[in-house]
Amino acid sequence: MFKEMSDQIKSTSTQLILLGVLAVIVGIVALAWPGVTILALVILFAIYAFADSVLQFARAFSSGTAGPVSGHLLLGLIDTAAGIVALVWPAPTALVLVLVVGIWAFVGGIFEFFAGFQSGESAGTRAMFILGGLVSVAFGIVLLARPGLGVVTLAILFGLFSLIYGVSQIVTGIEVRHTGRTLHTVLHNPA
Repeated sequence: MFKEMSDQIKSTSTQLILLGVLAVIVGIVALAWPGVTILALVILFAIYAFADSVLQFARAFSSGTAGPVSGHLLLGLIDTAAGIVALVWPAPTALVLVLVVGIWAFVGGIFEFFAGFQSGESAGTRAMFILGGLVSVAFGIVLLARPGLGVVTLAILFGLFSLIYGVSQIVTGIEVRHTGRTLHTVLHNPA
C-alpha cells in the first residue's frame, strides 16, 4: 500500500513538474514572439469554430423536428464561416478577439465592482472585488481604446501568466515529491 501511494505521489509530482515546464516554455515563446502567439490564438479559435460546427451539424441531423434542425444548421454554417474567416483574415480576427476580450473585461469588471458593495462578505473580500473590478474595467478600456496594441498586450499577458503558472506548478510538484503529501493535501492544507 505504501509503495502504491509513493508511486502515485511521484506520478502526480512528475505530471505537475512537466506541466510547469511546458507552461514555462509556452510563456517564453509568447513573450519572445508575440506575433506567433497571436496567430496561434487565431488558429485555436478557428479550430474551435470548426469543431463546434461539426457538433452543430451532428445535433441538426439527430433532431426530430424541423425547428431545431434549421437552428443547428444555421449555427453550424456560422461556425464554419467564422473558422474560414479566422484562417483567411487572421489580423482582423485577432482585432475582433481583442475587442471581445475588452468588452468582456469591461462588463465583467463592472459586475465585480458592484459585487464588492454586496453585504455578507468580509471587508477584505469586498475590497478585492472592488479592486479586481476596477482593474478589469481599466484593462477593458485600454483594450478597446487601442485594440492594435491590445493584441500584443494579450500575447504578453498570456506569456507572463504561462510563466507564473508554470513556475507555480513546478514548485507544487517539487513540494509534493519532497513532502510525500498528496496534491489534495498540498492545495487545501499548505501549512
